[in-house]
Amino acid sequence: MKSIAALQSIVTPWSDGLEPSDAELDAIEQEMPLILAEVELLDALIVLLDRPASEFDGRRIRRAHNRVLAARRDAANRATGMQVSGDAA
Repeated sequence: MKSIAALQSIVTPWSDGLEPSDAELDAIEQEMPLILAEVELLDALIVLLDRPASEFDGRRIRRAHNRVLAARRDAANRATGMQVSGDAA
């Protein structure tokens, strides 16, 4: 049996600086409320994969969906608040 090897060189060179920069960490921190809200909604939906929805499950999903919408709204407001007046959108 022949071994399989890459015939092309690596497209992106490997660098030692693979850690996220401070700016990237700040961006992740800004998005964390939205990420957590989406995880909560996903958890609520996963519960329903193997059983029918009860009234409690419906409320849980609605609340989680509302949290996602609120987190998206807040993220959008923060993003537009960062623009300096006179900047092109």
